Amino acid sequence: EDRGKIQDLFSPHFRWTTILLWFIWFSNAFAYYGLVLLTTELFQEGGACGESKASKREPRCSLECKYLTSDDYKDLLWTTLSEFPGLLVTLWAIDRLGRRKTMALCFFVFSLCLVPLYACVGRTWLTVLIFIARAFIAGGFQAAYVYTPEVYPTATRALGLGTSSGMARVGALITPFVAQVMLESSVYLTLSVYSICCLLAAIASCALPIETTGRGLQESSHREWGQEMMGRAHANSSGGIPHSDSGSQED
Repeated sequence: EDRGKIQDLFSPHFRWTTILLWFIWFSNAFAYYGLVLLTTELFQEGGACGESKASKREPRCSLECKYLTSDDYKDLLWTTLSEFPGLLVTLWAIDRLGRRKTMALCFFVFSLCLVPLYACVGRTWLTVLIFIARAFIAGGFQAAYVYTPEVYPTATRALGLGTSSGMARVGALITPFVAQVMLESSVYLTLSVYSICCLLAAIASCALPIETTGRGLQESSHREWGQEMMGRAHANSSGGIPHSDSGSQED
């Protein structure tokens, strides 16, 4: 069989899946690294009160960097450790809710945690909200890593995962301009960009036409795989429960 080509990702069976996955991966990295960059800024603000950073006069070092207090470092450590429970939640949910619903849940909870930050929340609540948001966006990243190789056939599996990962790097490249530059103008606008992006990613996760839960990776051609997976999608949407073909064809 011929090796996979980039145009195979945009065949009739996989075009919509590829476009949605690229946006999901972009949003994952955009939100994850954006939150990492925002955390120190929000801690130094004493909460997300929506005021311009430019209007504040604070002591700075000679390199134009702000000083972090011991409390800042302690709370940063807590938010970093949140990724461990986030991965455990994803591990529990991914086979029970399914890949698509797990990714959608992670994006939705992330957006939900940003909503209270529009108000002047206290330091404790700020840390808790960032803890939960980072836990779920990290879990969503891992769910995407599970789903993407499962949805593509053998010939294009590595290509599909590689291009999706490349779109994630684009999100990581763009996010500093939002988390650092846009934040100088408006905290509200910055939070809105991340919240809306992840809400759209949650919708994109639900719109994925193929659910791969309980399905094994099989050696099949691109056309056969696409027809089979689309058939499963139609069966799921009509309420039927398709027969599991995990691993090998036994019937």
